[in-house]
Amino acid sequence: MTRLLVIDDHAVVRQGLVQAFTENGFTSIESAGTLSQARAKIAAFNPEAIIVDLNLPDGSGLEIVQWVRKHSTDVAIIVLSLNDPAQFIKIARNSGANAYVSKSQSMQAIIASVRFALSNPGSFTSASIIDQSVEFDLTPREIEVVYLLAEGASNLEISSKLYISLSTVKTHISSLMRKLDCSNRTAAAKIARDKGFLM
Repeated sequence: MTRLLVIDDHAVVRQGLVQAFTENGFTSIESAGTLSQARAKIAAFNPEAIIVDLNLPDGSGLEIVQWVRKHSTDVAIIVLSLNDPAQFIKIARNSGANAYVSKSQSMQAIIASVRFALSNPGSFTSASIIDQSVEFDLTPREIEVVYLLAEGASNLEISSKLYISLSTVKTHISSLMRKLDCSNRTAAAKIARDKGFLM
Protein backbone atom coordinates (compact mmCIF):
# COMPACT_ATOMS: atom_id res chain seq x y z
CA MET A 1 0.00 0.00 0.00
CA THR A 2 1.47 3.33 -1.14
CA ARG A 3 0.45 6.54 0.61
CA LEU A 4 -0.28 9.07 -2.16
CA LEU A 5 -0.99 12.78 -1.75
CA VAL A 6 -2.61 14.72 -4.62
CA ILE A 7 -2.14 18.51 -4.47
CA ASP A 8 -4.11 20.62 -6.96
CA ASP A 9 -6.27 23.72 -6.59
CA HIS A 10 -8.99 22.34 -8.89
CA ALA A 11 -11.37 19.93 -7.13
CA VAL A 12 -12.27 18.23 -10.42
CA VAL A 13 -8.60 17.46 -11.13
CA ARG A 14 -8.07 16.14 -7.60
CA GLN A 15 -11.14 13.92 -7.82
CA GLY A 16 -10.14 12.63 -11.25
CA LEU A 17 -6.64 11.73 -10.08
CA VAL A 18 -7.88 10.09 -6.88
CA GLN A 19 -10.38 8.01 -8.84
CA ALA A 20 -7.82 6.95 -11.46
CA PHE A 21 -5.22 5.92 -8.88
CA THR A 22 -7.85 4.08 -6.83
CA GLU A 23 -8.84 2.13 -9.95
CA ASN A 24 -5.17 1.29 -10.46
CA GLY A 25 -4.64 -0.26 -7.04
CA PHE A 26 -3.73 2.70 -4.82
CA THR A 27 -5.76 2.44 -1.61
CA SER A 28 -4.35 5.14 0.67
CA ILE A 29 -4.88 8.54 -0.99
CA GLU A 30 -5.28 12.03 0.48
CA SER A 31 -5.67 15.35 -1.33
CA ALA A 32 -5.08 19.06 -0.73
CA GLY A 33 -6.03 22.24 -2.60
CA THR A 34 -3.56 24.76 -1.19
CA LEU A 35 0.04 25.03 -0.05
CA SER A 36 -0.95 25.29 3.61
CA GLN A 37 -3.30 22.28 3.38
CA ALA A 38 -0.54 20.32 1.64
CA ARG A 39 1.99 21.04 4.40
CA ALA A 40 -0.49 19.91 7.04
CA LYS A 41 -1.34 16.74 5.11
CA ILE A 42 2.34 15.89 4.57
CA ALA A 43 3.06 16.28 8.29
CA ALA A 44 0.09 14.11 9.29
CA PHE A 45 -0.06 11.61 6.42
CA ASN A 46 3.65 11.12 5.66
CA PRO A 47 3.08 10.32 1.94
CA GLU A 48 5.38 8.06 -0.06
CA ALA A 49 4.35 9.74 -3.32
CA ILE A 50 3.17 13.27 -4.09
CA ILE A 51 1.55 14.72 -7.21
CA VAL A 52 1.68 18.51 -7.07
CA ASP A 53 0.49 21.28 -9.38
CA LEU A 54 2.84 24.23 -9.88
CA ASN A 55 0.11 26.84 -9.45
CA LEU A 56 -1.58 26.91 -6.06
CA PRO A 57 -3.67 29.76 -4.62
CA ASP A 58 -1.21 30.52 -1.82
CA GLY A 59 2.12 29.78 -3.51
CA SER A 60 4.04 27.55 -5.91
CA GLY A 61 4.05 23.77 -5.87
CA LEU A 62 7.83 24.00 -6.15
CA GLU A 63 7.86 25.16 -2.53
CA ILE A 64 6.36 21.80 -1.58
CA VAL A 65 8.96 19.95 -3.67
CA GLN A 66 11.85 21.78 -2.02
CA TRP A 67 10.35 21.50 1.46
CA VAL A 68 9.84 17.74 1.15
CA ARG A 69 13.32 17.24 -0.31
CA LYS A 70 14.89 18.87 2.73
CA HIS A 71 13.49 16.01 4.81
CA SER A 72 13.46 13.03 2.43
CA THR A 73 15.16 11.85 -0.75
CA ASP A 74 12.87 8.82 -1.03
CA VAL A 75 9.46 10.43 -1.53
CA ALA A 76 8.35 10.19 -5.17
CA ILE A 77 7.40 13.70 -6.32
CA ILE A 78 5.62 14.33 -9.61
CA VAL A 79 5.04 17.90 -10.81
CA LEU A 80 1.83 18.02 -12.82
CA SER A 81 1.14 21.27 -14.66
CA LEU A 82 -0.07 23.15 -17.73
CA ASN A 83 2.92 25.51 -17.57
CA ASP A 84 5.28 25.72 -20.54
CA PRO A 85 7.51 22.62 -20.22
CA ALA A 86 10.47 24.38 -21.86
CA GLN A 87 10.63 26.78 -18.93
CA PHE A 88 9.67 24.54 -16.05
CA ILE A 89 11.17 21.08 -16.65
CA LYS A 90 14.65 22.17 -15.56
CA ILE A 91 13.23 24.12 -12.61
CA ALA A 92 11.20 21.11 -11.46
CA ARG A 93 14.23 18.84 -11.78
CA ASN A 94 16.51 21.24 -9.93
CA SER A 95 13.94 21.57 -7.14
CA GLY A 96 14.14 17.83 -6.55
CA ALA A 97 11.10 16.49 -8.39
CA ASN A 98 11.22 13.02 -9.96
CA ALA A 99 9.12 13.94 -12.98
CA TYR A 100 7.43 16.79 -14.82
CA VAL A 101 4.18 15.72 -16.47
CA SER A 102 1.84 17.91 -18.48
CA LYS A 103 -1.85 17.80 -17.61
CA SER A 104 -2.42 17.08 -21.30
CA GLN A 105 -0.76 13.67 -20.86
CA SER A 106 -2.91 10.57 -20.46
CA MET A 107 -3.84 9.34 -16.99
CA GLN A 108 -1.83 6.18 -17.68
CA ALA A 109 1.27 8.30 -18.35
CA ILE A 110 0.77 10.10 -15.03
CA ILE A 111 0.33 6.79 -13.17
CA ALA A 112 3.39 5.32 -14.92
CA SER A 113 5.46 8.35 -13.85
CA VAL A 114 4.46 7.86 -10.21
CA ARG A 115 5.22 4.14 -10.27
CA PHE A 116 8.58 4.72 -11.95
CA ALA A 117 9.56 7.37 -9.41
CA LEU A 118 8.55 5.08 -6.54
CA SER A 119 10.74 2.25 -7.80
CA ASN A 120 13.62 4.50 -8.92
CA PRO A 121 14.37 7.18 -6.30
CA GLY A 122 16.68 9.83 -7.69
CA SER A 123 15.41 9.46 -11.24
CA PHE A 124 13.89 12.23 -13.33
CA THR A 125 11.60 11.79 -16.32
CA SER A 126 9.43 14.04 -18.43
CA ALA A 127 7.23 13.04 -21.33
CA SER A 128 7.37 16.71 -22.31
CA ILE A 129 11.08 16.37 -23.07
CA ILE A 130 10.25 13.36 -25.18
CA ASP A 131 7.51 15.25 -27.04
CA GLN A 132 9.98 17.91 -28.10
CA SER A 133 12.20 15.41 -29.90
CA VAL A 134 10.72 13.26 -32.64
CA GLU A 135 13.88 11.17 -32.65
CA PHE A 136 13.57 10.18 -29.02
CA ASP A 137 9.85 9.65 -28.41
CA LEU A 138 10.30 7.08 -25.66
CA THR A 139 7.22 5.85 -23.85
CA PRO A 140 7.12 5.76 -20.02
CA ARG A 141 7.54 1.96 -20.17
CA GLU A 142 10.57 2.28 -22.46
CA ILE A 143 12.08 4.73 -19.98
CA GLU A 144 11.58 2.15 -17.23
CA VAL A 145 13.29 -0.48 -19.40
CA VAL A 146 16.25 1.72 -20.33
CA TYR A 147 16.69 2.70 -16.66
CA LEU A 148 16.99 -0.99 -15.78
CA LEU A 149 19.34 -1.56 -18.71
CA ALA A 150 21.55 1.19 -17.30
CA GLU A 151 21.63 -0.72 -14.00
CA GLY A 152 22.82 -3.82 -15.87
CA ALA A 153 19.59 -5.79 -15.48
CA SER A 154 19.08 -8.86 -17.65
CA ASN A 155 15.94 -9.43 -19.73
CA LEU A 156 14.72 -11.86 -17.08
CA GLU A 157 15.29 -9.33 -14.29
CA ILE A 158 13.48 -6.63 -16.29
CA SER A 159 10.60 -9.03 -16.91
CA SER A 160 10.36 -9.82 -13.20
CA LYS A 161 10.65 -6.23 -11.96
CA LEU A 162 8.13 -4.75 -14.43
CA TYR A 163 5.76 -7.74 -14.40
CA ILE A 164 5.88 -8.14 -18.17
CA SER A 165 6.73 -11.15 -20.34
CA LEU A 166 10.19 -11.79 -21.78
CA SER A 167 8.86 -11.27 -25.30
CA THR A 168 7.47 -7.87 -24.26
CA VAL A 169 10.85 -6.95 -22.76
CA LYS A 170 12.53 -7.86 -26.05
CA THR A 171 9.98 -5.79 -27.96
CA HIS A 172 10.66 -2.74 -25.77
CA ILE A 173 14.44 -3.18 -26.12
CA SER A 174 14.15 -3.49 -29.91
CA SER A 175 12.05 -0.32 -29.98
CA LEU A 176 14.62 1.47 -27.80
CA MET A 177 17.49 0.42 -30.08
CA ARG A 178 15.60 1.71 -33.11
CA LYS A 179 14.58 5.02 -31.54
CA LEU A 180 18.01 5.68 -30.05
CA ASP A 181 19.76 4.44 -33.22
CA CYS A 182 22.12 2.07 -31.45
CA SER A 183 22.93 -1.62 -31.55
CA ASN A 184 23.58 -2.63 -27.93
CA ARG A 185 22.28 -2.15 -24.41
CA THR A 186 25.27 -0.17 -23.14
CA ALA A 187 24.97 2.35 -25.96
CA ALA A 188 21.21 2.66 -25.37
CA ALA A 189 21.78 3.49 -21.71
CA LYS A 190 24.52 6.02 -22.56
CA ILE A 191 22.42 7.81 -25.18
CA ALA A 192 19.40 7.88 -22.86
CA ARG A 193 21.56 9.39 -20.13
CA ASP A 194 23.08 11.95 -22.53
CA LYS A 195 19.60 12.97 -23.66
CA GLY A 196 18.44 13.55 -20.09
CA PHE A 197 16.15 10.54 -19.68
CA LEU A 198 18.39 9.23 -16.88
CA MET A 199 20.26 11.06 -14.17
